[in-house]
Amino acid sequence: MRRRPARSVASDALVTVEIANRSGAEVDQEAAVELTRQVLAAEGIHDGDLGLVFVAPDEMRGLKRDHLGQDEATDVLAFPIDGREELPPGLPRQEAWRAPLVHALLHLLGYEHGSEMATREMELAR
Repeated sequence: MRRRPARSVASDALVTVEIANRSGAEVDQEAAVELTRQVLAAEGIHDGDLGLVFVAPDEMRGLKRDHLGQDEATDVLAFPIDGREELPPGLPRQEAWRAPLVHALLHLLGYEHGSEMATREMELAR
């Protein structure tokens, strides 16, 4: 089940994105911020704050173990900052970071795995 934004926003608003790269891989941070804003705008989110951190595989596995109780590799984790939502189920390499980023953003927007999410991922991760 997917949640729609509950508020309308002004067209001149902007999503603020804080970004850090601890992955050891080269990531085009400006492109990551732009993709983030595009995905959120396509889903009706035009203002707010989002933190984005690229991490190495070992750190990602540790985060999944510590926060979700699953000691296994993954390509993306999304954590809502306000703590009101369940923690939904990330190593970016060059342009390979685009699909996991879109995936994580869609989870934050309330998408669950399934055909609707897969369709949006294909549309937005290009």
